[in-house]
Amino acid sequence: MSSGHGDRLFVPGSSFLHRLPPQCKIASMVLFVFAVVATPREQFWGYGIFAAVVVALASASGLSIPVLARRLTIELPFVAFAFLLPFVAGGPRRDIGPVSASIDGLWGAWNILAKGTIGVGATLVLTATTSVPDLIRGLERLRLPSALIAMLTFMVRYADVITSEMQRMRIARLSRGHDPRWLWQVKAVAHSAGTLFVRSYERGERVFLAMQSRGYDGQMPSAGGVAASTRHWMIALALPAAATMVVAVSWLARS
Repeated sequence: MSSGHGDRLFVPGSSFLHRLPPQCKIASMVLFVFAVVATPREQFWGYGIFAAVVVALASASGLSIPVLARRLTIELPFVAFAFLLPFVAGGPRRDIGPVSASIDGLWGAWNILAKGTIGVGATLVLTATTSVPDLIRGLERLRLPSALIAMLTFMVRYADVITSEMQRMRIARLSRGHDPRWLWQVKAVAHSAGTLFVRSYERGERVFLAMQSRGYDGQMPSAGGVAASTRHWMIALALPAAATMVVAVSWLARS
């Protein structure tokens, strides 16, 4: 599999995070996010520690803070929902200036913003230090079902192909007078989306038949990957272990 597909988030480097086997980084990130989710929303100090850890890891991996902040804009739809939550939720309310906000909604908004931002930040650090092919190799090493591995492999391999096809269709629409500024021209976009789906499906059928003619039996060839040593696992699991301690202290402080 070519490493050039879908690696726009990868930041080349030689940090210790880059050198860790991908399966260790994936397991560490998942467990860290679980710890963040399990932290009581009232324990602000715990989220401060988690945020500081994510920023420190991003800096250590060569991902600058401005770049990290720019990539965090992927969560803007959830941020918009979080900002609306205090005004649409029920329960006791509190006046904040000229508006009235639900107390439960305020807590819910904070919960979404804090946990979502830290979780997305941790994921961005993972993708910045691990190429897409290595991510797939890591998932294979973690014994992800082979059917999912195959789907992920094809998704990565053909994402650029489908994107290029979509761009060509857009240029064709523009050359025929399509102006996306006007609402009534959304029909052309809808037709293009349907056509793109049909073409993608037909391409998938042709690729599958070509694979079968070459002996494909439902199992993708192993992508290989680097085996993780005990030292690698100890380094990787130190992060979720420390996060678990923060969670434990948070619950003790809450009680």
